[in-house]
Amino acid sequence: MKRASPPNFDQNAFKQALGQFATGVTVITTRAASGQLIGITASSFNSVSLDPPLVLWSLATRSASMPVFRANSHYVVNVLAASQLDLCKRFATVKGDRFEGVSHAAGDTGMPVLDGALAWFECHNRSRYEEGDHVIFVGEVERCGVHENAAEILPLVFQSGQFHGLKPL
Repeated sequence: MKRASPPNFDQNAFKQALGQFATGVTVITTRAASGQLIGITASSFNSVSLDPPLVLWSLATRSASMPVFRANSHYVVNVLAASQLDLCKRFATVKGDRFEGVSHAAGDTGMPVLDGALAWFECHNRSRYEEGDHVIFVGEVERCGVHENAAEILPLVFQSGQFHGLKPL
């Protein structure tokens, strides 16, 4: 099998090119063995398969929450609405208890589902793949839901280093 050629670009060019791809924004949530709620912002979410129902997301290997996500059997992918930009920023930057004052409910497995999420996927932590400086998590969806007013709610989108609310064309 032929190997890939070395990159002919620098890391900044790669980031700029990747930034042109608009992605939805999620908060991935779980519960540590201690009971502490854990959540991180991720835009690296995608569908994989309808049968079985699989989704994926990735997390930097250096992330402080990596040991918990790697060890846990379940997590929830919460798809954010444009009105939830504050939650996106909170779960991306706040140190300490990111859940303080954040309204949520426990899903069937006890993992936190954020109130107001545009959609959510309660997942079994099916498999993990270490690639480069990230780990790709593949989740088997056990339950999912959509906000009751989803048709009227704009999703939160990230593109070119900025957040947007996506409107139909």
